[in-house]
Amino acid sequence: MPSQIAPSHSAGHQLRSLVKPSGELELSLQSVPTPTPAPEEVVVRIEATPINPSDIGLLFGAADLSTAKAAGTADSPVVTMQIPERLMKGMAARVGQSLPVGNEGAGVVVVAGASAGAQALLGKTVAVLGGAMYAQYRTIRADQCLVLPEGTTPAEGASCFVNPLTALGMVETMRREGHKALVHTAAASNLGQMLNKICLKDGIGLVNIVRKPEQAALLKGIGAQHVCDASAPGFMADLTQALVDTGATIAFDATGGGKLAGQILTCMEAALNRTATEYSRYGSTTLKQVYIYGGLDTGPTEFVRNFGFAWSMGGWLLFPFLQRIGEPAAQALRQRVAAELKTTFASSYSKEISLAEALHLDAIAVYGQRATGAKYLINPSKAV
Repeated sequence: MPSQIAPSHSAGHQLRSLVKPSGELELSLQSVPTPTPAPEEVVVRIEATPINPSDIGLLFGAADLSTAKAAGTADSPVVTMQIPERLMKGMAARVGQSLPVGNEGAGVVVVAGASAGAQALLGKTVAVLGGAMYAQYRTIRADQCLVLPEGTTPAEGASCFVNPLTALGMVETMRREGHKALVHTAAASNLGQMLNKICLKDGIGLVNIVRKPEQAALLKGIGAQHVCDASAPGFMADLTQALVDTGATIAFDATGGGKLAGQILTCMEAALNRTATEYSRYGSTTLKQVYIYGGLDTGPTEFVRNFGFAWSMGGWLLFPFLQRIGEPAAQALRQRVAAELKTTFASSYSKEISLAEALHLDAIAVYGQRATGAKYLINPSKAV
């Protein structure tokens, strides 16, 4: 028999995002019943869940954060924002749907289904990837739970999946596609710091691109060997030299818009031409690859095609990558995360907030900017 849901676990608050036909986005907390677990399922009391850029994309959609207005009560706040009319077409599939938010989180299994696998998790602290994590309770399959090492808190395990697996996925993509070193933009982020630690540990060349001198100093302070500041006058020359030193021919760009992806390809070509033994009007024959995996700059991607013909630019996302490599390879990556959770994959947060506080305008103004060093952690079990 499954463990019974106690009255205190039978329902909980969940943060939801709704796009209205009027062009208004509404964020609210709703009381939702906790589904009774099937034999292979468990109920997790969520105690920590990060606000990642991918979560912000679903949370705010195409809304203009500067139009945010607060209503409701302290326990049940409501925030509304306007979506510019020109962007509503991209929101068409969401209109009228109240969507739960939050890719990943961690907490304690408080109810378990009848199967042996589910029962074995009862009382365990687990990390979970499965959506709808901005909630007090989450019913989910037992095999989607990662049991955290003894002594690990939910806050320490909350970011077990998205950033660590993305960083490992970048390295694995590099290896599978025949490159020997890589480039990463927005490199001072939590994800960027993890990637730097992986590359240092595994002996892989990594070129870190940042936007501010203080971000460069942060990375150098944790051992980064090649850091290029895009705001510096000598950026292009510095990047080219770093590419010569590392031999990097694959890049992962979190920026998306603007000129940076094109600048990387230009510098890769310049680096390759330094060691070319003969001239070709078609440029170097080595493939130069840039993958865009984020959209910190929502403008158009601009580039001057001055890097020959052996190049490619495309998108990269974590979940399709994990599907491509298959479950055994994906499980190996997850086990590495668990083994190095407090070292290589340790995350830091600037503030812990409750579900209700996540809808305070002052909090939205900070975490909504997706700025380096301003990562927030939601604790759904925390009182206002």
